[in-house]
Amino acid sequence: MTSPKPSHFIQDIVDEDLKTQRWQGRVHTRFPPEPNGYLHIGHSKSICLNFGLARANGGLFNLRFDDTNPAKEDQEYVDSIIADVKWLGGDFGDRLFFASDYFEQMYAFAVQLVKKGKAYVCDLNAEQMREHRGTFEKPGIDSPFRNRTVEENLDLLGRMRAGEFADGAKTLRAKIDMASGNINLRDPVMYRIIRAHHHRTGDKWCIYPSYDWAHGLEDSLEKITHSICTLEFENHRPLYDWFLNELGVYHPQQIEFARLNLNYTVMSKRKLLALVNEKHVRGWDDPRMPTISALRRRGCTPEALWKFNEEVGVTRINSVIDVGRLENAMRDDLGKRAPRRMAVLKPLKVVLENYPEGQVEEFEASNHPEDASMGTRKVQFSRELYIDADDFMVDPPKKFFRLGPGREVRLKVAGYFITCKDVVKNAAGEVVELICTVDLATKGGEAPDGRKVKGTIHWVSAPHAVNAEVRLFDRLFVAENPDAEGKDYKELLNPHSLVVLADAKLEPALAHAKISEGVQFERVGYFCADLDSKPGALVFNRTVTLKDSWAKVAAKSE
Repeated sequence: MTSPKPSHFIQDIVDEDLKTQRWQGRVHTRFPPEPNGYLHIGHSKSICLNFGLARANGGLFNLRFDDTNPAKEDQEYVDSIIADVKWLGGDFGDRLFFASDYFEQMYAFAVQLVKKGKAYVCDLNAEQMREHRGTFEKPGIDSPFRNRTVEENLDLLGRMRAGEFADGAKTLRAKIDMASGNINLRDPVMYRIIRAHHHRTGDKWCIYPSYDWAHGLEDSLEKITHSICTLEFENHRPLYDWFLNELGVYHPQQIEFARLNLNYTVMSKRKLLALVNEKHVRGWDDPRMPTISALRRRGCTPEALWKFNEEVGVTRINSVIDVGRLENAMRDDLGKRAPRRMAVLKPLKVVLENYPEGQVEEFEASNHPEDASMGTRKVQFSRELYIDADDFMVDPPKKFFRLGPGREVRLKVAGYFITCKDVVKNAAGEVVELICTVDLATKGGEAPDGRKVKGTIHWVSAPHAVNAEVRLFDRLFVAENPDAEGKDYKELLNPHSLVVLADAKLEPALAHAKISEGVQFERVGYFCADLDSKPGALVFNRTVTLKDSWAKVAAKSE
């Protein structure tokens, strides 16, 4: 099954390859994450790009884990990545692979290079290796172990695998060119000794392939046609080419593109892990995090992420994307699909003194103003209501078109006009209740005498309201570039990134909201039921506001 072809320079390359039959008409891509953390939004671009190319061109798509560093990897990360790729729509069928599937073959390839005199066992430690490597201006220095015989190298490599040497005591290095202008070609490490339990192979291996040694071989073994990488791997491409050419094996085409960078965000897995471990956030899926699982928990949809990535585009120019574009993509998507509901986040009691006690009316409310197919629901109305405290002011300015003493507003759905007659305050002087009257002749929103009101507010019937905790999430950092040199990114955390409202009042229909399914709280924003939510203890997350309110949030944090 194919879909409309994307428009970018990589698709142009694919089109030319299909035209010339470079890969016999095949398009085969892959997404190759390391299972050392949760996927973030930057990875979503790679998933959409690789799977999108395969889908649009009738090709195949693999999910493959580069699990070559057991010290930092975990099955938890594997499971989360699989779930994220599936949620985003990446269909890899039965093509789930791991670098560890190929450990024996990689080792055999290493032996092949040793026999050709193209790899050797080195006794230099990591610090000594750095000293020998040289700089961009200065060539490297040959290792004193570079000229060991083939027989000696084969013996030492076998003993490395057998576990005879301590961690870090020896490495296997490619013998390329210590004077190369590309530092990646200065005898890079192929194998290192690491005694760590592997999540798939257990303790079978004590030597593990480096990322650079494994990566190109995996693409080769899976017969990938277009090996798509981010720009930081461009300087690694000559090394991958060297390995594949020396082995004489299938050679995919590597193409580099600019990674996705967002402002007000950090993407480093190391930094994200620190935020989790140091309890700055509630976990990898905390809705303030830039991880895919966090976006899902926050109420973002796969369609919104696809649309965002399509709008950002695919180029070879590094740039920083305004996170507001992601927020807009979520708004646009939820605006079309999210049913409307009334919710009062900061409840203020309203008593309609002239409305009959015990009387309850039901109003038919549209679930979506622009999509009749979404149907309607019943909304109850009674003598006692809750309105949002922000919709009332004791001494309102002239252009405050909501409720104040002596002022009249319209109630959404019911249409009734109500007027504030009295204000009840507690001992601390805080407003706790409003005494209002309702013009019963305005039911439906029209006054018989033709008078108009400028303000319309939402409400919830107090006897019918359901209680909920509402979590208002916002950007995690106050600085546009938290990674800026000379700054500690943890000192730039937004103190207002999470505000918890423990006593929100919701209309009854929200008691049955599905987890992570978006709804619009009318006049407030887009929300979804959180994973913590359960009957009798509802919890809702704010996905995104109705419009960009970041300027106000940023001002508060200054």
